[in-house]
Amino acid sequence: MRMLVTGGAGFIGSHFVRTLLAGGYDGHGQTRVTVLDKLTYAGNRDNLPASHPRLDFVRGDICDARLLDGLLPGHDAVVHFAAESHVDRSVHSATEFARTNVQGTQILLEACLAAGVGRVVHVSTDEVYGSIPEGAWTEDWPLLPNSPYAASKAASDLMARAYWRTHGLNVSITRCSNNYGPYQHPEKLIPLFVTNLLEGLPVPLYGDGRNVREWLHVDDHCRAIDLVLARGRAGEVYNVGGGNEQTNLHITERLLELCGADESMVRRVADRKGHDLRYALDESKIREELGYAPRIPFEQGLAQTVAWYQENPGWWKAVKYPENATGPNSREGHTS
Repeated sequence: MRMLVTGGAGFIGSHFVRTLLAGGYDGHGQTRVTVLDKLTYAGNRDNLPASHPRLDFVRGDICDARLLDGLLPGHDAVVHFAAESHVDRSVHSATEFARTNVQGTQILLEACLAAGVGRVVHVSTDEVYGSIPEGAWTEDWPLLPNSPYAASKAASDLMARAYWRTHGLNVSITRCSNNYGPYQHPEKLIPLFVTNLLEGLPVPLYGDGRNVREWLHVDDHCRAIDLVLARGRAGEVYNVGGGNEQTNLHITERLLELCGADESMVRRVADRKGHDLRYALDESKIREELGYAPRIPFEQGLAQTVAWYQENPGWWKAVKYPENATGPNSREGHTS
């Protein structure tokens, strides 16, 4: 098999690629992977095993139809991670989110159709559902996105569905809860708070910290994607949750403990516009159809993630302070 992974130098995409090439997924012992990544601030070649004999890397944009038309022929499957994903950035400027997440997905799907790609998995987010005060979203829940980021992902999901319904493209959609784990960009809540605390800097907590999220280790998420790739039904959506709920305040308290800090390091900042209160996924469909279940308990995964950042300051400092930076990260807020 030959597989194209878009956004494969990012946090989740690179974990999927590393695990696949290391033999972590059944049936991929000979699979050759092409990573297509624009290498924006969130993409990093250091996330990938550059010298692996079954890995090819192409720097490029999913909005580049000519590039895709030349690249896709010969590929049997596409896993589509590439997206602008930081909610705060979308609140300040939504243009790139509409371009990459909506237009880019449409261009990619059209190129897959033209090249005769046999299988596509489109990776999305639970944020397309909006906010839910109680209970949990099933896959047929109405899409009610509340941020420009979430709206752009909802639109890309609908585009994927349309290419299945109109053209018969064999595409499935996954919607995951909040991911965490090694190699995550330090603009997101857990790595931002951990790296700040490791530097003796305060952590910016939105509002009262009562917002609730499910947390999913990136390894569990990528296993679910592989299951959907292998056995998911065309045109179907699969929710991928972590099976737990945590308030942002509780996450903050646990990170303080794990980093040996106290509450004096917390700075309350103005809440984000349109900040969703609670997310919760009903994942019974992927459990019953594909046999999925998360394996990494949250407390274990969180401790291991903190340890990874403690042991890899060279990686996160290079990401957090690129060459044109003049000082410590002063951005307030986080994605959650």
